Amino acid sequence: MTTQACAIWGEDFTRYDFGPGHPMAPVRLDLTARLCRELGVFDQVDVVDVAPATDEVLHTVHDPEYVAAVRAISEDPTVADGRWGIGTDDVPAFAGIHESSARIVLGSIEAARRVWTGEAEHGVNFTGGMHHAMRDRAAGFCVYNDIAAAIAWLLDQGVERVAYVDVDVHHGDGVQEIFYEDPRVLTVSVHESGRTLFPGTGWPGDTGGAGAEGTAVNVALPPGVTDGPWLRAITAVAAPVVRAFRPQILVTQHGCDTHREDPLAHMAISLDAQRQAAVDMHRLAHEVCDGRWVAVGGGGYDVAGAVPRAWTHLTAIAAHHPVPAATEIPMAWREHVELVSGQLGPERMGDLDDKDLPIWVQPWAMGYNPHSGVDRAIMAAREAVFPLHGLDVWYE
Repeated sequence: MTTQACAIWGEDFTRYDFGPGHPMAPVRLDLTARLCRELGVFDQVDVVDVAPATDEVLHTVHDPEYVAAVRAISEDPTVADGRWGIGTDDVPAFAGIHESSARIVLGSIEAARRVWTGEAEHGVNFTGGMHHAMRDRAAGFCVYNDIAAAIAWLLDQGVERVAYVDVDVHHGDGVQEIFYEDPRVLTVSVHESGRTLFPGTGWPGDTGGAGAEGTAVNVALPPGVTDGPWLRAITAVAAPVVRAFRPQILVTQHGCDTHREDPLAHMAISLDAQRQAAVDMHRLAHEVCDGRWVAVGGGGYDVAGAVPRAWTHLTAIAAHHPVPAATEIPMAWREHVELVSGQLGPERMGDLDDKDLPIWVQPWAMGYNPHSGVDRAIMAAREAVFPLHGLDVWYE
């Protein structure tokens, strides 16, 4: 029997821990799971725990030599010297780093497996989203690329077209690079420009390798973007390209470091806009691929404020039981936040006042404004890839 949605979770996921003071604090995952329980979201989904992925699975997207190196570092963190991207400020070495990272990989694969086999219509792994990991090195807090592994698993099952949309504030460079020459995979990244933010990549001219032209799509936004223009970029680029690609399954990454309180980036996005982006991706999955949707987490470093709310919304949307943004957050959860962070947690599931909702998004058909940095970024992406998909740059 098909369930509406599954959510990947188990306490062992908090073992992905780079140590005190690191932005990728595992408490953000624990607080998300606690909020899902407090609001009854976990009652609406199948909660699934997993073991670490095997080396054979990891080798589908990572070089065996790299996996062996991570295993060695996992057993003795003192051998990490930065050669593999581990043992740096971004990716400190810790005992068990292999097992913790491999568990995230199998979580995303299991979500994809359940969706593709029809066990669940939607799958969520908010512990995943490690989009910076490369075939042969760690980068940007990411050791193994769970997204790429899930997509590779789908391709191995005979899936002919997978669309991937990434709305994290950082460019989804690892996923793009791994599938850059594979015409079966469309990667779309809507991110803050590499001129102002790590990893310094993701230009509109990067459109895919030989034989896969048009399958890499990049919208490089200026810093300081607010809700309406951000959602306009998603609806004016990601949605039309995904429709034209006609995927059999949609995979989306929902890093919430676009939030206006995030300490590592320069966007000004509200929780309400992030929630709307998840709603839009859910609708797109139902429109283009019979609802087959796998959603993962990603970045997000306002660990007690934005992250738990954003990914609780994501899970609830996948369950077809969305949580209204006006919902008051239970005091028990807010007090636990105070216990672990020293600050009382947020009061509501949204940021905006009722008078500011719904967020108005100007349709592209209303016209292009060349004086807007956002519109110029949108147009650059559209000009680079729309003709390759038979789409009209100006009107669609």
